[in-house]
Amino acid sequence: MNRSLYFTAPHRVDVRDETVRPPLAGEVWVETTASAISPGTELLVYRGQAPTELAVDETISALPGLFSFPLKYGYAAVGRVAALGPDVDESWLNRLVFAFNPHESHFTAAAANLLPLPADVDVDTALFLPNMETAVNFLHDGAPLVGERVAVFGQGIVGLLTTSLLAQMPLANLTTFDRYPLRREASRSLGAHASLDPSEPTDLQADLTYELSGSPATLDQAIAATGFDGRVIIGSWYGQKRADLNLGGRFHRSRIRLISSQVSTLAPELSGRWTKARRMEVAWQLLREVKPARLITHRFPLAEAAKAYELIDQRPETCIQVVLTY
Repeated sequence: MNRSLYFTAPHRVDVRDETVRPPLAGEVWVETTASAISPGTELLVYRGQAPTELAVDETISALPGLFSFPLKYGYAAVGRVAALGPDVDESWLNRLVFAFNPHESHFTAAAANLLPLPADVDVDTALFLPNMETAVNFLHDGAPLVGERVAVFGQGIVGLLTTSLLAQMPLANLTTFDRYPLRREASRSLGAHASLDPSEPTDLQADLTYELSGSPATLDQAIAATGFDGRVIIGSWYGQKRADLNLGGRFHRSRIRLISSQVSTLAPELSGRWTKARRMEVAWQLLREVKPARLITHRFPLAEAAKAYELIDQRPETCIQVVLTY
């Protein structure tokens, strides 16, 4: 019997018993070991702030339909292959795999859609794969240059992983911003030169700014922190949240570029040389180097998923990465 997490209404999740069909040709049956909650996207769903007319993800077969309740969601699962369908090579049996799959105890998937864990990557590290791929995408889209001043607003999981990659570059300055001391401390440990409360006055004049907070009001701050002819990479998904922007003053003459960045696609200027597979290989290697499992602050069994989302929603200052166990 499979146990699946469903978002059923704003601020409500249920765990339901379901039957998993046996694997067909080319498919395998996976027993989930752990799955990571991605707060930025999943809180929009949890709070009922995701646009209900939008497809969940047309590039991932395990995430069909629209952002409407009830919704089975999540996209960072690691498990072990427990059974094989016809025509699947026996080497898949008992293999640890990563899947872009919702939070559930068991699932059937095409073997071709699974990513075997490298021998030197453990379960906790592999849970960060989609967010590390997102961070790689942000660096591709931002294209930071040697000696640039870079700012990152938002030090949740994606923001911290982005900071960890930027910290490996010879930048003049890397300044991050977050409301919560726990996250600012983690940011400094990952290589930020300074990590500040966004309410603190600054005169950064950044060449490159990332807005990764998930708060549309922060976009105004990100623009204000960016210098003449700078770039602002908007990696946040705001869902149905709205905010006023002050574009009538300095912005009008600043030649600042606002760039939307999202990991489902590759930037057109890179598509001649880069593929999603190549980007994913880079993400695996960077997971080995960054070792992000240290950012896991809480674990909840699937049966207590409601407590996990309540924690992330009501007490975000206490947590970074929350993991569900099975």
